[in-house]
Order: sequence, then C-alpha cells, then structure tokens
Amino acid sequence: MSAEVEIRPAVEDDWPGIWRALEPAFRAGDTYTFPRDITEDDARRAWLEAPGARVLVAVGTVDAVRTVLGTAKYLPNHPGAGAHVANASFVVGPAGAGRGIGRALGDAVLAAARADGYRAMQFNAVVETNERAVHLWQSLGFEILATVPEAFDHPTHGLVGLHIMFRRL
Repeated sequence: MSAEVEIRPAVEDDWPGIWRALEPAFRAGDTYTFPRDITEDDARRAWLEAPGARVLVAVGTVDAVRTVLGTAKYLPNHPGAGAHVANASFVVGPAGAGRGIGRALGDAVLAAARADGYRAMQFNAVVETNERAVHLWQSLGFEILATVPEAFDHPTHGLVGLHIMFRRL
C-alpha cells in the first residue's frame, strides 16, 4: 500500500466518496446481499447508521485529488450476550483496486476491534465465488467454519454458497 493512503474514522463529509466505492459493488450484486437497486439513502443508513457501527475510510490521492478509496465498518455481530464478537464489511472502490487497500482496511479493523474489546470477528456471508476476499481473509487468520449451500443468488453463477468465517482477536 502506498504511504500516502490514510486509514481513519469516517466523517459525515466522506459520504460521497464512500458511496462512490459502495455503489459499484452493490449494483454488481456479486459480493453483497444488499439489493442491487438499493437507494443511496438506504445504503447510507445501512453503512453509516447501523447500531453500534464504527466506519473507517481509506483515503488516498487519485489524479491529484484526495478521495475515499475504500471503506469498512464493524459492529457487534449480535447484541447482548453476543456483543463481544464483531462483524465487519469491507468495500474497495474502483480507484483503490490493486493498491493493497483491502488488506490495510482488514488490518485496521482487526486492530480497532481488538482495541474496542471485541474478542473475535465473524463474517456471516462471504460469497464463495469472491475468491480474492476469501483468500485475503484467510491470509489474515480467518477460517471457514461452514458454507451455507446455495444461500446467495449470484448474477452470473446462479445459486452459490456463503461462507461463515471466523477468527479470534
């Protein structure tokens, strides 16, 4: 990752850049369970206003302009007795692809969740055909606990599995 990339908590003014990263991933429908036609307002509520969520952005320079290259959020996987296990979501936008942004966000979220007192992190829905993400999470210490068969309706592959992935912090 370039030294000029900064990972920090998101602020309200980051939303346009966050949306530029999220929208292509949500519209493609091949990595997230969000509706492909999700509105910007609904995406904003889901990403920025989820109860207990902390949102990070990776900001870097593209064509001499500072912009959001990727974003991540983490929050309790379940409330109450399950709140010590975090859940997280990550998106690297087109401008951040191939720059190590996903790994940097992964490292940052793991460190922040650990510092916030979480004891583990669980991903509930990693699309099995998203090989880059599966490889990244495994390289960061996550293991596949189970795969729910045919739980994701992929736009080109049809029904594929969703991995449940986990690691202790």
